[in-house]
Amino acid sequence: MKQFLITFLCFGLWQGISAEGFDHKHLVWDSLLKKYVKNGLVSYKGIQSEEGTFRQYLDNLSKVSESQYQGFTEKEKQSFLINAYNAFTVKLILDHYPVESITEIGSPFSKINLARGIPWKKEFFTLLGKSRHLDWIEHEKLRKDFNEPRIHFAIVCASIGCPHLVSEAYTASALEKQLQAAKLGFLKNPKKNSYDKTTNTLYLSKIFSWFQTDFTKKTTLIQYVQEGFEEPIKPDAKIVYNEYSWDLNELK
Repeated sequence: MKQFLITFLCFGLWQGISAEGFDHKHLVWDSLLKKYVKNGLVSYKGIQSEEGTFRQYLDNLSKVSESQYQGFTEKEKQSFLINAYNAFTVKLILDHYPVESITEIGSPFSKINLARGIPWKKEFFTLLGKSRHLDWIEHEKLRKDFNEPRIHFAIVCASIGCPHLVSEAYTASALEKQLQAAKLGFLKNPKKNSYDKTTNTLYLSKIFSWFQTDFTKKTTLIQYVQEGFEEPIKPDAKIVYNEYSWDLNELK
């Protein structure tokens, strides 16, 4: 009997089962991230080597029903969706691995794939009971259901130009701290964002251009990004958007 209980508990942990029917600590995904993500770069081969474990986590995400999801708290929903976006993005890369860029997925022409958003509109996983694509998670759920622009620093499209994929899963209990760290980490990265005081020029990631309306609902764009800069940014600063690198964020 004792051995049976031990086996049952271990199986429950493996399946990600909690009292609510889902592991809101995302322990399996957290373990993979800690092992195979360093400084925002991903060892896709490493995750591929644990295909069974990775697939089990994805299956657990896919098993969550719409009604079950509606019973989650707001932070549990956000964490669930952020982790799902990042994990299924990794799956998309592994499904076509090796690739040098996510933009290679779709037609043979990267520029066409990028212009049409083909990789992000490809339905290749199930979430909340239906076949979904990555754009659905980002635009129909995260951006639409939550007034939280910091999600743009948490979801990662497998590219160097993106924010770093952090080496831990997002969880409801730590979400506020994690989102703030993601925002500041991205803003303080001089390869992504910088300010030239002498020319009064603010160089920003194109993320701030693509989703400017998300960042300026309550303030100006300059005021929003100021938190990440020690140097005061003049309100009349010229904004220049940096070229975005779509090279794969692979750890080699």
